[in-house]
This record gives sequence, C-alpha cells and structure tokens, in this order.
Amino acid sequence: MSSMASDRISRRALIVWLSAVLIYVMAITGRTSFGVAGVDAIERFGIDASRVAVFTSVQLGVYALAQIPTGILVDRFGPRRLLVAGALVMAAGQILLGVTSSYGIAIGARVLIGCGDATAFLSVMRLLPSWFPIRRTPVFTQLTGAIGQVGQFLSAVPFLALLGASGWTTAFVSLGAAGALVALAGALVVRDTPVREPQVAAVGASISGGRILDNLRLVVTSPYCWQGLFTHWTNMFPLVVFQLLWGMPMMTLGLGLSTAQVGMVLTLSTIGNVIGGPFAGITSARLGRRRDAFALGTAVLQALLWTYLFFPATPHGNAFLAAAVVSFFAGMIVPAANFGFDTVRERVDRSLNATGTGFANMGGFSAAMLSTQLLGLLLDRHSHGQAYAWADFRYAWLAVLVVWLLGIIGYAICLLIVSRHQRPRPRVV
Repeated sequence: MSSMASDRISRRALIVWLSAVLIYVMAITGRTSFGVAGVDAIERFGIDASRVAVFTSVQLGVYALAQIPTGILVDRFGPRRLLVAGALVMAAGQILLGVTSSYGIAIGARVLIGCGDATAFLSVMRLLPSWFPIRRTPVFTQLTGAIGQVGQFLSAVPFLALLGASGWTTAFVSLGAAGALVALAGALVVRDTPVREPQVAAVGASISGGRILDNLRLVVTSPYCWQGLFTHWTNMFPLVVFQLLWGMPMMTLGLGLSTAQVGMVLTLSTIGNVIGGPFAGITSARLGRRRDAFALGTAVLQALLWTYLFFPATPHGNAFLAAAVVSFFAGMIVPAANFGFDTVRERVDRSLNATGTGFANMGGFSAAMLSTQLLGLLLDRHSHGQAYAWADFRYAWLAVLVVWLLGIIGYAICLLIVSRHQRPRPRVV
C-alpha cells in the first residue's frame, strides 16, 4: 500500500505502527522512571536537590542535542534500525543505573538513557508518512504521543510499586530487561516501508556526504522548523519538568501526599492525555495553518494554570491538584506541543522530515533541561539546607515561568517572520 496512492489503512500498517509505539512506550517509561525515584536517588547517592537535578538535566541535554544527529541517521539508515539500536542502548543504561551506587557512573548511565531515548519518537514519526495517508498523519502523531504516555503510568504504578517493594537495583534492572525484550520484538516486526528494504538504502545514499550539511542548513534556517521548536517549547516543557523529576518531590515533600496518591495523580494525567491526544490530532488536521494561533493560546492557558496552582501560600487541596494536572496534560494543552511536528511535516521538504522533526523536538526538552537545573538551584537556595516545603517549591517554580516567557517571545518572533513570508507581494502596475 502506498500512502500517497490510497486513503485506506492496512492491518499491516497498524501492526508496524503499534510495534514501533511499544518501543516508544518503553522509552517514556525509562525517561520518567527517575521522576518517581527522585527521593530514593537523594538517599541512595547522598546528594542534594541541585545534584539530583543533574541526572535529569544530563539526560534531557543529551536527548535534545541528539535530536538533529538522530534525525539525520533516521533519514539515512531508516527508522527500524534506529528504533532497535536506541532501545538496546537505553536498556543498557537502565541496567547500569540499577547496579551502581556511584554518582559519576550513574550520570553516565543517564547519558546512555538519553541517547537511546532520542531515537524512539523520531523513528515513529518517520514511519508515519510511509505507512499512512498524509491527511491521517496528524491523528496518528497525536495517538503516538498519547499512547506513549502509558509509559508514565508504568512508571507511576508498577515501577514505583516494584521500587518500594524490591529496591532500586531490582526495579531498574527489570526495566532494562523489559526494554531489551521490546527491542527484539521491534526488530522482528517493524519495517521502514511497505515495500522491500532496498528503498531505504537509496534514501540513505541520497542524503550522504555534503548534502547532510546542506540539509542541516536548510533545517536550521527554516522559520517553520523554528516555529515547530517554539510550539513544542511553550506547550511541552512544564510537563517534562513535572514528570521527569520535580513532580514527585513537590507532591510528597511539598504537599504531603502519599506514594499511592501520587500514583493516582500521575495515572489521571496519563488517562487525560490518552483521551485528549486523538482529539488534538483531529483539531490539528482541521485547523491547518490556523493551528499556529491555537497552540499559542494553549501555551498561555497552561502558564496561567501553573501560576494559579503555585500562587497561594497554602496549597490547594488534593482534588484541585488532581483536576489541575489532568487539565495541564489532557485536552488541547500539552498535546498541542505536537502541532509543531505537523507544521514541519506539511511545510518542510519530506526528505528533511526526521531532521526537521528532531529540531522541533529539541524545544520542549531544551527548555526542560534549563528549567530543571534552575529549579533545583532555587530550591536549595530557598530551603537553606532544611527539608523542602511548599514555600520552597513555590519559589523554585519561578524558573518554569521564566523559561516559558523566553519561549513565548521566540514563538511570537517566529509567527511574525512566517506571516511576512506568507504575505502576498503587492503587484507592480
């Protein structure tokens, strides 16, 4: 089946896509597993908030920096190879993290996890236009992101339960072993295109050598790729900060929630994202280029909700927290981050799809890397070495708002440049 020639979706296409998404789910699980283990990490390695933030900052930094090289590799060698290799690298990192008690080696393990994680989403995005009709890809983009959030549930419930019952080593080694098994399944089932693999070699040959630098220049100078980056930045990074590190400590140490209550809040956010994602995909497909203003609106709404959550000196009740988390991560708010990928896919040459998508995907994770480390520094500064409390988290969360404001400024500049490109030139009489 050719996605260009037919509007029908084959069963084989769905099987290939779901197999690839399974690897993405494991990538999300590995990415977010440290978020629920942050308090345990402080005890295991004997470190403070600034140093525990380095774990997440390093992983996010590696993930973000790897996006463009990974995109080039996906465009050259095909998504299947990168999916499997990345899953195996990530599994090795999880096992290493589980068996070490050295802070330095654990940081190295997080580097491996970031490198492996970087391949998953881009590879799935590269598969979509080969297996599905182009007008259906916005929906499957959102479905991919929504189903991937099941990995957050796996971290928040079974992984967290295993961590509490069996300890650090058993939990992380088990996670690494599961990742290796999923990689094997992907190697057996996933294929780059509906036709035989020699086409992939032809694609690789077409972008080799000097053309890689030319393609990279086209991506970096494209206002649409920058627009995708800031769409992702402004809508995604608070979720990453919350899920990957500071949500668990904030809810347990700042709000006094139990582990079970935290698991419930994170589960609700996952359910909301899974439900809201497909609707966001349909909205993106119908809005077309009007999605630009929509994504800007959701970014502003999210910032207002975060501000309202942290504004009172006495925290809101648990019911409000659960409702707020679902609001942040469901509906049209966080899923709108993926609108940037639709922009890249529709307005940038298809041969640059994975590289352009990787550039856009850097946005939310670069912002999260910056704000995660700043948040840890502010948290230590405000707590003065004492146990972290709600007042400390309120102060430290200013880092998120500052980084968000930088993203909004960048997004507004991109929209201005794009509008000038699209404006028709006056006719000369």
